[in-house]
Amino acid sequence: MPIADNNLTGVAGEYFVAAELSKKGYIASMMLKNTRGVDILATNKDASKSVGVQVKASRGNAKDWQLNKKAENYHSRNLFYVFVNLRSEKERPDFFIVPSKVVANYVKESHARWLKTPRRDGKPHKDNERRKFRDSGGEYQERWDLLEL
Repeated sequence: MPIADNNLTGVAGEYFVAAELSKKGYIASMMLKNTRGVDILATNKDASKSVGVQVKASRGNAKDWQLNKKAENYHSRNLFYVFVNLRSEKERPDFFIVPSKVVANYVKESHARWLKTPRRDGKPHKDNERRKFRDSGGEYQERWDLLEL
């Protein structure tokens, strides 16, 4: 049975990321839902380095994910996004590991371009809270090494 609910998609994504981090030998601690902007705290085995992970999950094969305006200014050297594509039940998800600064710059610049581009009817786009991150070339797919744990 496919995951149909967006909340379940998000929760499943978090568990898949935590499992993948654990499989790679890291300590993955899932945070409480009221922890702002960090879904998982990932630490190396000797606890000498840790990073915060924000998980964004979607279903299918698309290489773009919805964010909100806060992503434009929410970045830190030790904060990463892991974007997850939950594929079919029998397939391993796709993981895209992206530094938060890269995401912040991308969503800010791409949204500014979108605002400058007229709609199909020639009218200007109206600003909104939605942002999108896209990794169409797969540059960040399976880039767990960027975590430097």
